[in-house]
Amino acid sequence: MDLLKLNDGNEIPTMGYGLGTANYKSDGSSPPDKELVKTVVMAVNTGYHHLDGAEVYGNEAELGQAIKESGVPREKLYVTTKISGTKVQDTQEAFALSLKKLGLDYVDLYLIHAPFFAKTPEDLQAKWADMEAIQASGKAKTIGVSNFLKPDLEAVLKTAKVIPAINQIEYHPYLQHGDLVDFHKKHGIATAAYGPLTAAVKAKPGPLDATYEELAKKYGVTPGEIALRWVIDQGMVVLTTSSNEQRLKDYQKVSQFKLTPKEVEEISEIGKKKHFRGFWLDKFAADDKS
Repeated sequence: MDLLKLNDGNEIPTMGYGLGTANYKSDGSSPPDKELVKTVVMAVNTGYHHLDGAEVYGNEAELGQAIKESGVPREKLYVTTKISGTKVQDTQEAFALSLKKLGLDYVDLYLIHAPFFAKTPEDLQAKWADMEAIQASGKAKTIGVSNFLKPDLEAVLKTAKVIPAINQIEYHPYLQHGDLVDFHKKHGIATAAYGPLTAAVKAKPGPLDATYEELAKKYGVTPGEIALRWVIDQGMVVLTTSSNEQRLKDYQKVSQFKLTPKEVEEISEIGKKKHFRGFWLDKFAADDKS
């Protein structure tokens, strides 16, 4: 996998395996899910060394077990976890618990999962100061945010000593977030995209179907790989998931071709004809494209 250099000098693999959505466990204290451990080991051994977890996925223990069982040296893996973005809690305690469940001494990336816990900009600023302290301790190499919109980032940047390295957002042609990505670029914040296959899978039928099919035929791949490549060709990190080994292998074909700038632009323009949001539907109005 290619690497993307972040604003703190660290590098992140441009494609990651996400443990949310299909791998989500509603009760994190329930007995370990052995099938999930097996699935993650399979993903690691298929070449996915960037593993994206979170406190709220309820499966940090399984991720930690899979890391052990994979046999891949810790330093060859890139491990992300996130503190809940909806409940008020002590950041240091939550982080310590995440490390314990993962069975790790450090994570490569620690994110605030969402800004929804905050009632005021000062709440966001205080939480970010906590994140900076965690990075200073060496137990998180890189820190960032997730699901933050422009006003949330502006609040953090007012008092930040360390600029967030990355903002992980739902991103696909049917949800391009207005000028948010340009704002990221202006401030040296990388973009990571989750839900990248939405327009090719979840939001069908749609205006992009024919374009995806045409490009898939041209490059000898599936529409899903076109959807992933569209993200990577914009200089972003892409997160995907599957429990199907062949599908995960197929996704890796994205490293074997590139879309032309014109094709990237065409997908972007056609994508603007439809709006679809797959996550956090309780937080946004149906027509909110931010």
